[in-house]
Amino acid sequence: MKRILIRHANIVNEGKITRGDVYIKEGMIFIAGGNLSGYEADLEIDAEGKYLLPGLIDDQVHFREPGLTHKADIYTESKAAVAGGITSFMEMPNTLPQTTTLELLEEKFSLASEKSLANYSFYLGATNDNIEEIKKVDPAKVCGVKVFQGSSTGNMLVDDQESLKQIFQESPVLIATHSENDQIIKENLEKYKKQYGEDIPAFCHPKIRSEEACFDASKRVVDLARMYGSKLHVLHISTAREVVLFDSNLPLEEKRITAEACVHHLWFSDEDYEKKGNFIKWNPAIKSAADRDGILQGVLDGHIDVIATDHAPHTLEEKQNPYLTAPSGGPLVQHSLAALLELYHRGKIKLEEIVQKTSHNVAVLFEIDKRGFIRSGYHADLVLVDLDDPWEVNPDNIISKCGWSPFEGQTFRSKVTHTLVSGHLVYENGTFFEEVKGKRLEFLRNL
Repeated sequence: MKRILIRHANIVNEGKITRGDVYIKEGMIFIAGGNLSGYEADLEIDAEGKYLLPGLIDDQVHFREPGLTHKADIYTESKAAVAGGITSFMEMPNTLPQTTTLELLEEKFSLASEKSLANYSFYLGATNDNIEEIKKVDPAKVCGVKVFQGSSTGNMLVDDQESLKQIFQESPVLIATHSENDQIIKENLEKYKKQYGEDIPAFCHPKIRSEEACFDASKRVVDLARMYGSKLHVLHISTAREVVLFDSNLPLEEKRITAEACVHHLWFSDEDYEKKGNFIKWNPAIKSAADRDGILQGVLDGHIDVIATDHAPHTLEEKQNPYLTAPSGGPLVQHSLAALLELYHRGKIKLEEIVQKTSHNVAVLFEIDKRGFIRSGYHADLVLVDLDDPWEVNPDNIISKCGWSPFEGQTFRSKVTHTLVSGHLVYENGTFFEEVKGKRLEFLRNL
């Protein structure tokens, strides 16, 4: 692999911003910091005025392969990810077929080895009856087990309490949950059907998938994890009320129960449904401005440990359906870092905190081997950003296969200029270098 020297960068890493160089050899960071002009390089990148961050590690994406590739696939979405500064992702099991066996899981890893421009891992999906598969998961090779508590995901809706308890008792890896109370949602939906018939407006979404539905399910799994000592990660917190369920005092290394916030819950509020409609329809729902602000405060004060995307593309035609038939989810990987940097420009979050929640903490939480930091001996997963190069999101520059974004029309002040994955320059100012693929994430775990 090429020896790469990045010069004159503002390096954002481990709570500090320092000016210096980074030298990359054989895909690894050989040395970081200071003046490294004496090192021989095959490629030199002048980062004057730019900021160098560890590549983002997105712990929740839906890349739709296999079986749903009319919406997205591993190649197109990993391409969008690296253009957005995401160098590693963890992908969800609600594909076709659903990834609920180790054989199907390994088939996904095989696909990614041929197609993905970013590093990758995949969750095994939990069901009411696949505990034997879960028990055989290798903690060194798989990011986690995904439990859907409240979503229409066919056989992956774990609604049997005994099955849920068994998963929490016996999973050898981290359990990641989608936490919504399905019964509360069904009752709310019937209420709004009586009011609106089949023509429910999109702004009812946060009332149907309500605060109560989210809090009840999150509290239930937190209580289970405490009972059994499980390692639990609650995904996409959508209410301020849920934030207090999580500990802000313990160091992350000591936490058994953690939480994630997603970019759309930090950006949008229920006021945006009038303009955006189904294009911001996610599960769990985007809720009030007070919820949005409470989630951000939870990120800043340590109740919420990581920031991710829940990137979940659907076609434009599907999202234009009436509310009841329009699927939930949307593309985010290309624009998540740009959106977070916009929050930085607005004085809502520091650069060091963005790096902490999108890179460092994800690596620590999942115990990923040698990634998530700019350190000697670590894989060179890096992103270079220009904080003052405005650009507008429009259909011509959207990379995700679905071709649309909830951020269309938004001008972002900051731009990703370079992305390196495992020491390979994969993206530079709109150009992709695809000859080297990403690597399977490995984990050093002490569960």
